[in-house]
Amino acid sequence: MIDDLFAREAGDVQWLAPGVCLLPGYLLPELEPLLDALREVLAAAPLRRVNTPSGQPLSVAMSNCGALGWVSTAQGYCYVREDPQSGQPWPALPPLLQRLSWQAAQRAGFADFAADACLINRYRPGARMGLHQDRDEADFRQPIVSFSLGLPATFLLGGLQRRDRVQRLRLQHGDALVWGGPARLRYHGILPLEAGEHPRMGAQRINLTLRRAAP
Repeated sequence: MIDDLFAREAGDVQWLAPGVCLLPGYLLPELEPLLDALREVLAAAPLRRVNTPSGQPLSVAMSNCGALGWVSTAQGYCYVREDPQSGQPWPALPPLLQRLSWQAAQRAGFADFAADACLINRYRPGARMGLHQDRDEADFRQPIVSFSLGLPATFLLGGLQRRDRVQRLRLQHGDALVWGGPARLRYHGILPLEAGEHPRMGAQRINLTLRRAAP
């Protein structure tokens, strides 16, 4: 069953559930330098389509920056220090992105967050992400920080079991979403992206997911 989360309103921190908060428009004051940093990262580690371990293609294109990058292999999902495409270390996490993620986590009540991995996903219209848990990290006490750019998307927030009720949240350009603590292992996903043209980002959504992957 799917329920709508309460309607978004302008303001600061919006608590959606214990351990889950939305920061509407959080990225907008520093959008242009953030996009400049993102362009440099993607020039060094371009977006690419990958397959699931079972061989099915993911509908999103992805890349990484930071000390560790999340990848899909025939043996499963894991973090690696080198880009499998280039054989080189992933691009460094831009200082601006490190600071923005730390400040977002602070505002959500997670004082010690220091990201070492940023997964970059590009959604074109029709792309989606099925319900899943983030379980490949070493320390589940660390939160997840997610930044949205471009076209709006419907975020699905489930429970700790796959069969639990799922809530919907509309994520807009510039939003930050943080979840951790009792919500760290909640199932989550993205409904198929609706067609559209964002005035700054075009016909796409970019999602930056920052995590602490190493112990």
